[in-house]
Amino acid sequence: MKKFLASIAASLLTLSAAFAQTLPAPTIAAKSYLLLDATSNQVLAAQEPDLRIEPASLTKIMTAYLVFAALKEKKLDLNQSVNVSTHAWKVDSSSSKMFIEPNKPVSINELLYGLIVQSGNDAAVALSETVAGSEEAFVVQMNREAERIGMKSSHFANPHGLPSPENYATARDLSLLAARLIADFPDYYKTYYSTKSFTYNKITQPNRNRLLWLDPTVDGMKTGHTEAAGYCLVSTANRPNGSGSRRLISVITGTASDQIRAQESLKLLNWGFLNFDTVKLYDKGQAVATPEVWKGTQPQIKIGFDRDLYVTLPKGSAAKLKPALERKDPLVAPIAQNSKVGSMKMMLDGKPVAEFPVLALEKVDQASIFGRAWDSIRLLLK
Repeated sequence: MKKFLASIAASLLTLSAAFAQTLPAPTIAAKSYLLLDATSNQVLAAQEPDLRIEPASLTKIMTAYLVFAALKEKKLDLNQSVNVSTHAWKVDSSSSKMFIEPNKPVSINELLYGLIVQSGNDAAVALSETVAGSEEAFVVQMNREAERIGMKSSHFANPHGLPSPENYATARDLSLLAARLIADFPDYYKTYYSTKSFTYNKITQPNRNRLLWLDPTVDGMKTGHTEAAGYCLVSTANRPNGSGSRRLISVITGTASDQIRAQESLKLLNWGFLNFDTVKLYDKGQAVATPEVWKGTQPQIKIGFDRDLYVTLPKGSAAKLKPALERKDPLVAPIAQNSKVGSMKMMLDGKPVAEFPVLALEKVDQASIFGRAWDSIRLLLK
């Protein structure tokens, strides 16, 4: 996973630099922002994306991620009842709450709606205690998971995002977390994040994400606000793209109001959809070449990619994109499946705009001693 994320990061830097030369980024009234094409894993625009910010309730994206993981692993059940602790009930009374009570059991399903739709800090604590036994143990899991998925500049101090000097993140890290949650738990994401309101304890609260009402293609994700953080929003839209669809994720932090964070997020999403195309380059497992193998049990090997490969380009430039395959010749057995055997550069107007590792789609064992000896002679004469 770390190697995969590193290869993605390298391609993002190259692509972002190429775009910057041809397409100016939009002006967004925010402390920092980042726009990610989740289909191709490319950053389309950013301003101070690595600036350390207080994530406020955007922290709850990680809390939800860990709860979804526990559900997927059958450690929890959606209909499971939770006894609310006094600690969860007493969370800052001036902050967002779903109003759970110690003498009233609540289900995991209800707590997830309370966490995601109502942004309940009490729900966050109750879920953390259910998953890990205590809030402190859950925070350890949060930071371990952040490290695993590559959030290099973030640290969590609690499951809800109430102010703490040890609770910080960046727009880049939050975009990565949002993309991972959608990719890893698509069914849970679809169930909870587009819900416009939820009623618990006879109290109905609306989702604070205004974009759910303003744009039908927006299906999430999470708002955040404290006095120090300002108004923040991670939003995402999924719109048609050829025969499929394309998802963009916007992270905006430190705006002056609820209205501005919604307005600027929609501006950023629309800019990305209007100015870029995302095209599919290769299917997962598709052979892009079958080069010769030396000293192996077979004469050739299929090479390609272990995932569907997409690239995002400025509108109208996709037709000019050309692949340039570079191999680590000679390819000598043994060759393990999924080992890197070369790279594919995508060229636009003679300049590389992306580079992806090319992998062995099958393994090739060593030939017999006689076969290896014969190929050794052939290589000397080549």
